[in-house]
Amino acid sequence: VQLQASGGGLVQAGGSLRLSCAASGLTFRDYSMGWFRQNPGKEREFVAAIRYSSSTYYANSVKGRFTISRDNAKNTIYLQMNSLKPEDTAVYYCAADRSVILTSIRNPDAYAYWGQGTQVTVSS
Repeated sequence: VQLQASGGGLVQAGGSLRLSCAASGLTFRDYSMGWFRQNPGKEREFVAAIRYSSSTYYANSVKGRFTISRDNAKNTIYLQMNSLKPEDTAVYYCAADRSVILTSIRNPDAYAYWGQGTQVTVSS
């Protein structure tokens, strides 16, 4: 399984970015997918997830600003990030697992496969 995240960059506060995560080596439609973020010296933090059923889940800090989606035909998930804030600055990682249960959807330890990360920097 390989996950390739892209789309990060530098943006001013209030701006938007769209992250993508292309997956290969798996039956994509069977997998739950997540986005997490991490800053140096801090734990990896849940951002959003989308199950194989397309149900979506968000961290309170991004609810209403970020939207996760999936395109099973392209084996890709997306994270549309609007109204970005400086505190959204982090390396963003995508993750995948076939067997994530609902109560663990926000737990990074529940995901077996990870992408390499893409840097998002929001300037004030």
